[in-house]
Amino acid sequence: MAKKTVKFVCQNCGYESPKWMGKCPQCNQWNQMVEEIKAPKRKGFFLHTEPGSETKAAPITSIESKEEKRTKVDFWELNRVLGGGIVAGSLVLIGGDPGIGKSTLLLQVSAQLAKRAYNVLYISGEESAKQTKLRADRLKIDTDHLYVLPETDLSMITQAIDELNPGFVIIDSIQTIYHPEITSAPGSVSQVRESTAQLMRIAKTKGIAIFIVGHVTKEGSIAGPRVLEHMVDTVLYFEGERHNAYRILRAVKNRFGSTNEIAILEMKESGLEEVQNPSEIFLEERTKGASGSTVVASIEGTRPVLVEIQALLAPTFFNMPRRMASGIDHNRVTLIMAVLEKRAGLLIQNQDAYLKVAGGLKVDEPAVDLAIAVSVASSFRDQPTKADDCIIGEVGLTGEVRRVSRIEQRVQEAAKLGFKRAIIPKNNLGGWAPPEGIEVIGVSSIQEALQVALGG
Repeated sequence: MAKKTVKFVCQNCGYESPKWMGKCPQCNQWNQMVEEIKAPKRKGFFLHTEPGSETKAAPITSIESKEEKRTKVDFWELNRVLGGGIVAGSLVLIGGDPGIGKSTLLLQVSAQLAKRAYNVLYISGEESAKQTKLRADRLKIDTDHLYVLPETDLSMITQAIDELNPGFVIIDSIQTIYHPEITSAPGSVSQVRESTAQLMRIAKTKGIAIFIVGHVTKEGSIAGPRVLEHMVDTVLYFEGERHNAYRILRAVKNRFGSTNEIAILEMKESGLEEVQNPSEIFLEERTKGASGSTVVASIEGTRPVLVEIQALLAPTFFNMPRRMASGIDHNRVTLIMAVLEKRAGLLIQNQDAYLKVAGGLKVDEPAVDLAIAVSVASSFRDQPTKADDCIIGEVGLTGEVRRVSRIEQRVQEAAKLGFKRAIIPKNNLGGWAPPEGIEVIGVSSIQEALQVALGG
């Protein structure tokens, strides 16, 4: 018998080595090298053609291009995140924290597709058929076109797909699926890579849309090799806190639509329900007349969303003041506080600062800088901002307020929700007409913005 050859594979980045190492030289992570038996090399295949068929180079002008066939679901928010619906033959990866609602979302989507007479195959690698049925009963799902298969062997899954020929397949989750020809354990780099490649071939050759669930690490990224996110067509992150009713489905990669789109869903006893007007939801519990509270119109994907930014400053009892931020980048908060101290003359170096975005949303764009600065100054001076003010703008290191993109959409969203004033960069004033009912004030510096928003 031929001697088995082994290799050591990093479970974090996929780096391979002929010998064991305590620290991976590629990703610098410790104790991630796991011994695996080398599998025999197999002939590769092109994922977008039938196995065995030949492909030849062709001029790009001779290639036919047409709009992808899409299937819409009842979640219009999900349709928008996917770029208009589910594309036939696409491979979609959904990641999120344990218990956030990934399985619930996909089971609801499966039921919506099955009610339209599409055959849907739900592969459960983590739960039995009875457990899946209990969740379906709780969600009041009752349709004969939804098939459940508790299986982790990829060869058996492939056989079931060939027999049923479904229009949609759900894999829950990819870390539990194993390829029988690969000797490593399920969830390892080799298993995840090979299983995903096999599912990609099935999706492209049969025109089946496949959703796969991916576990996440404690840092919040998809577990397994980074190549997993490169192979799939769409990557969605399901975000939110388990003790918060609202969930955010965020697209970070989409070959068939825009990236950075978000869908906001609410978890209820009957399952997930979409939120049609997220701006109203995030502002409904806002306290009027409180200091340290401002509203900013943030762009998430293609939609403007109004969110409340809260700040609380208090004298510190430590040698090093604390800076804590939830929903905002900590480094952005530190930078803006330094600008306020240097350019606006606020002595806040001896103040503890706590900032958060109300509602659990995460904002990460330069247009929220001015709202953060006004919130900090409002809390420091204990001066409330006006409840009907919306503050938008980027703050530079010299204290200037810089222009932001898509200002017209932001102001229109603020006017729609009843805001009376919009404080925006002065360079954004030209080239468009403000909507009725809202006063637009342009500012060029952070001192001028504080004068308008706080009166001093």
